Amino acid sequence: MLSIAVVLLYTGLALAHSTKILLTNDDGWAVAMIRTQNTALLNAGYDVVLSSPAQDESGTGSSTATPTVLNVTCEFDTCPIGAPPEGFNASDPRLNYVNSFPVNAVSYGIQTLAPKFFRRSPDFVVSGPNVGDNLGTSTVDESGTVGAACAASLLGVPSTAFSASGLSHVSYTDLANNDTDTINAEVAAALTVEFVDALLAHGKPYLPHGISINVNYPTPSLTSCASPSDFSFILTRIAPNANVTDVETCGTDHLPGEVEVVATPGCFASVSVMNATTKADVDAATQAFVLRRLTGFLSCLPS
Repeated sequence: MLSIAVVLLYTGLALAHSTKILLTNDDGWAVAMIRTQNTALLNAGYDVVLSSPAQDESGTGSSTATPTVLNVTCEFDTCPIGAPPEGFNASDPRLNYVNSFPVNAVSYGIQTLAPKFFRRSPDFVVSGPNVGDNLGTSTVDESGTVGAACAASLLGVPSTAFSASGLSHVSYTDLANNDTDTINAEVAAALTVEFVDALLAHGKPYLPHGISINVNYPTPSLTSCASPSDFSFILTRIAPNANVTDVETCGTDHLPGEVEVVATPGCFASVSVMNATTKADVDAATQAFVLRRLTGFLSCLPS
């Protein structure tokens, strides 16, 4: 007979394999980070389709426009001038670009690519990890990575935006074994898989409709935060507010701000629950939903 541990392992792998994930970002479809994340999700057993902007569209927030024919080459010369508004990698049609903003890329992925490859809507949208952090209200409002995640949520697909400081905006063809850029991208990708595994582990609904999550990782380094196991995830607010009562956790009903958490010495990642329409913090009851989903996964800051 199979042991309980083996049965649980097979069950987890089967769940991941049946889970359909749309992967997007705002840094462009050919940046090293998104391709590293794509590989990490596939290796974890998820069914993945990538739909991202043809160019770096960082800082475009929730902007939207009809995709157009390319009048310049795609990012890192990955498609020529005159290429169609939407296109794909010739050797892997699951790697797709959209010549417009992140919101348009994620919408195309949900409405056009998912029916083609999944035969239904995605189960979840992973937006990022972004090259650079997205912390605090002004940054979150401007972030195309956050904009794409929020657009997905409003289209009925639960999502999370991931961002990481210490990453480099380089082509996926520039990664090399043991290179700093490669190591940092792989750590961020592994952390994202860990978070997705934990959030999705107990089945649907993954998140309430119209709610998304903003996750930020501090910079990995060779001396600290060098491995995914070094990191802890902390429930936070985008904008800390002493006058608002949050969900009670870690002995308090006032969550720390994500800026404070990521800056804390150590390896602490922030997890802020946000309203997809306003990109603002949510009430305590909605925070509690996410806290329950991530029971046993989230940690507390050291006192």
